[in-house]
Amino acid sequence: MKEAEKTNKTKKQIPLRLSPTLYAQLMEWAEADFRSLNGQIEYLLTECVRRRKGEEEDK
Repeated sequence: MKEAEKTNKTKKQIPLRLSPTLYAQLMEWAEADFRSLNGQIEYLLTECVRRRKGEEEDK
């Protein structure tokens, strides 16, 4: 397997600073959706990117 392919298959770690209020809201939402906080943030970001791509195609 090529090095670039390996890089694309591994998840990247990024530091993220959240206010206590936003953290609590995301945690509550994650629990309601039966996800971890990390999983919820990844889901939300993925949805935002998917929607944005859809909007760009409509232009």
